[in-house]
Amino acid sequence: MRLPLGSTSLSASGGVVTLVGRTDSDWTPVGRPGASLATSLATLAPQRQDGAHRKEDLAEAVPSDASDAPRFVEGQTILWRYGRFVETARVVRDDDEALIVWIPSGSARLEAVPADGRRSRDVPLDERFQVPWVVRESTWTGPGVVRVAPTGAPWSVWFFRTADGTPSGAYVNLELPHWRSRDAVFSRDLVLDLWIDAEHTGSEDVWLKDADELAASVEQSRFTHEEADAVRALADHAADAFISGARWPLDGGWDRWTPDSDMDEPLRLPSTASVQAARARRGRGLMEH
Repeated sequence: MRLPLGSTSLSASGGVVTLVGRTDSDWTPVGRPGASLATSLATLAPQRQDGAHRKEDLAEAVPSDASDAPRFVEGQTILWRYGRFVETARVVRDDDEALIVWIPSGSARLEAVPADGRRSRDVPLDERFQVPWVVRESTWTGPGVVRVAPTGAPWSVWFFRTADGTPSGAYVNLELPHWRSRDAVFSRDLVLDLWIDAEHTGSEDVWLKDADELAASVEQSRFTHEEADAVRALADHAADAFISGARWPLDGGWDRWTPDSDMDEPLRLPSTASVQAARARRGRGLMEH
C-alpha cells in the first residue's frame, strides 16, 4: 500500500521529508499562491552570488543565460561551486538548453563541516546555521551521478542510481540561477529540495526535503520570512515546469545514461589559487553555502 500524501519520513542523509505529490497528479502548492518566478527571484536578490563566493572567483563570471556566457566542451573538467562547497565534474553536454555533467564516484570535493568534528546532520537545528565551520576535502561517495542544470533556472536535477546502475530517484536542488566562468559554475544553495522517487513508474512520489531546515534558517537569520516564502515558491515553479507530468529532463533518459571508462575516472581538485583559498575558508554559519 502506498503512503498517503502528507506522510513524513527521513531521507538517506537524515533530513525530514514530506510526501507532497506525485508526477501524474495535481500538485499541492507548498508556497504562497500567485508568486511568479520573476517575483520570487527578485525577492531572493539579496542572496546574491557574491555573498557566497569570493569576488576574485566571480571576476570573469557571467549569468549562464547571458549571450556572452562561455561554453564548456564535452569531457572538460569543471568546478561546480556552492560557496564553501566545491565539487569536481566532467562535462557531458553544454548548450543553450542545459549544462549536463557527470560526477564519477570517488571524485574530490571540498565541503564545510562543523569545526568540532561533528557531522552536519548531528548539529541540532537550532544551532545549525550558527556553528563554527572549517573546509575539509572529501570524495563523492556512492555511485556516480548525472546533474542537469537547465539554463537560467533556479534548480538543478541530480539523477541518482544504485550500485548496479538501477535508477533510484531524482533530486531537485533549489539554488540561485548559475553564473559561469571558463572553468566553473557558481550558485548558492537554497536549503529546500525535492526528491522524486524512482518507484511507481509514471506515478512517482515527490517528497519535499528539509522544510524544517528552511524554517530554522529564518530563525537564525540565514533567510528572511519573505525569502523563505520565495524559496518555497520555487518548489512550486519546479513542479509546474517539469515535475508534474515527468517532463524534461526527467524523461530525457539521464537516469540511465552510462559514461565510458575515461569519463568515469575519478576527478581531483586542481591546485589553483582559487581552490587553495577555498580550502582555507572558515567561520560561523555552517549551512550558509
